[in-house]
Amino acid sequence: MRDEPIQERVIAKICEYFGKEREEVTPETRFSEDVLADSLDTVEIIMELEEEFGINLSDDVVEKIRTVGQAAEQVAIAVAAASKKTE
Repeated sequence: MRDEPIQERVIAKICEYFGKEREEVTPETRFSEDVLADSLDTVEIIMELEEEFGINLSDDVVEKIRTVGQAAEQVAIAVAAASKKTE
């Protein structure tokens, strides 16, 4: 699973967390409207993504995430920043 693109890994984690089929979750999927996530669900899935990818997303960034695609984008940015620090 580590070789999969970040977006696919984020989608897989979200499907697992919310009990959704892969076909039901796209980058355009909205957390509150489409998967009916409340604020606690959103915080928990972000924490799972942080653990999965070994990153930390700031509260300011997390507050702006509304879609799966936005989550994947922010994870990718944080992963890239973390890898630059280790180079």
